[in-house]
Amino acid sequence: MRETWVIGAASNRFGKMRETGREAATEVALAAIESAGIEPRQIGYTFVANAFGVAEHQAHVGPLINTGLGIPEVPSCTIESACSSSSAALHEAFVHVSGGFTDAALVVGSEKLSHLDTLAATSYFACGADYPFETKNGATFPGLYATLASTSQPAYATRPEMFGAIAVKNHANGARNPHAHFQKPISMETYLASPMIASPLRLYDCCPFSDGAAALVVAAKEATPSPAREPLVIRASARAGSIAGMHDRPDMLGLPATRAAAEIAYRQAKMTPRDIQFAEVHDCFTIAEALALEDLGFFPRGTGAKESFDGTTARDGRFPVNPSGGLKAKGHPVSATGAGQVVEIFEQFNGLAGARAVPHAEIALAHNVGATGGSCSVHIFSRR
Repeated sequence: MRETWVIGAASNRFGKMRETGREAATEVALAAIESAGIEPRQIGYTFVANAFGVAEHQAHVGPLINTGLGIPEVPSCTIESACSSSSAALHEAFVHVSGGFTDAALVVGSEKLSHLDTLAATSYFACGADYPFETKNGATFPGLYATLASTSQPAYATRPEMFGAIAVKNHANGARNPHAHFQKPISMETYLASPMIASPLRLYDCCPFSDGAAALVVAAKEATPSPAREPLVIRASARAGSIAGMHDRPDMLGLPATRAAAEIAYRQAKMTPRDIQFAEVHDCFTIAEALALEDLGFFPRGTGAKESFDGTTARDGRFPVNPSGGLKAKGHPVSATGAGQVVEIFEQFNGLAGARAVPHAEIALAHNVGATGGSCSVHIFSRR
């Protein structure tokens, strides 16, 4: 397998887009190609992540994006893996490039749901769960993650303020990120006063619905001897799954897919959790960040939320988590989320993170989950 890099990356601001998902995807794809210092004609394959394109009455988006880039003859493939769609697309790009099937591939994730009313948008999201057994029986994603929180809270004496510390930290980071949906800090008092959505999860425990697009250029080292930017060396690209319906899982104190994908990733990279210097993890809810930190091996089981409360995961803490603001504040445009995490790492390594910069970082991890953990991707990146 060839050494494989991310040589270009770009994102728009997550939130509410005026343009269509197709237009936004084409714009960020071109920006990522330009940041890589290559021409669109050098792209050999395009992997498009788009879970809910049908909400805009548009499927088969890849050829449209390639046409907009002036490379209509380049093959494309649309990847759907719920909220982990663009990290799954990155994995496919890695396989193609490292395996020698192409020298450079484009990964682009895009989603737009803001033109829908809340009920319609929520209905699309609910399709990522076990529809006959969960959704049709009244389960929502806030409710499902609240079940995880309700299991964890009494088992480990997790206080509301510990979940609140995750929200406060991520909003503080998002306030420093021009790509973020929410760019306003919140206080613990604001968190505790916010309404209950699905007990014990409050409003500020939950990420927003966001529009957005993010793109990456993946290339072989041997094909890009002089990259325009500091590349991200892909040390590991791992995916795993688990039982889709939570009602059939034997363990509610974490996500089995995260643990499985992490084990594969550390083995691929020949690393341990101690080698990672900061992480972008999937925090669709504050409980999701706490469990991810435990499942990824950064903290013992039951201590993820407490470590956040103690300041360990702050941007200037011992182990920074979600310097971008995470899904909680940066936003969650479903199919753009995983690629957006990698854009953050690319900007960190290239001195483009500004006030949210993590100093002296050399190795980072991105963790992206589909739904309640039916799918999971873990990528590990380093500098050259």
